[in-house]
Amino acid sequence: MRRLMLLRHSKTEPDAPSGRDEDRRLDQRGRHDAAEIGGWIRHNPPFPTHVLVSHAIRALQTWEIAWEAMKEVVPAPQVELTPELYGADVSQLLETIHNASVTDPKRLMLVGHNPGMHELAIALAGSGDPAGRGALADNLPTTGLAIFDFDIDDWGDVGLRRGRLELFVSPKLLKQTSGE
Repeated sequence: MRRLMLLRHSKTEPDAPSGRDEDRRLDQRGRHDAAEIGGWIRHNPPFPTHVLVSHAIRALQTWEIAWEAMKEVVPAPQVELTPELYGADVSQLLETIHNASVTDPKRLMLVGHNPGMHELAIALAGSGDPAGRGALADNLPTTGLAIFDFDIDDWGDVGLRRGRLELFVSPKLLKQTSGE
């Protein structure tokens, strides 16, 4: 069994002072949402054992803030900056997942970007949580987290429609369920 967690970066400033998209930083809401999803992960094991993070500043900040919210409870995962996640399409993201066979973590998290992350989530969901699949069909919003389980022994066997969507959660959905 393998678990894949797809986390889209949090809400960002519209432009970076440098003018480079990769340099965009989280805005106030993005910082709050990253901490909120980190807190949610803290209370909802199992936790990622290996995290691949896009080199874009917003993805790295999302991970760092989320990690800060969970680190007192969650065992430290191996974290790698992975430039290939920036602008990656479904086939590139799948290749990155397949390459996880080298280190063979049982629970892998990717912190990346749309449209690739959203398209991958839709493509992987062969079964699972119907409400989550419905919500995910519309969008993988900023700080959205899609959690998939695969009945496989090797990351190289991850394929389209082979995942079971265990849960789809976002700060907006968390607010709705808490009644705020």
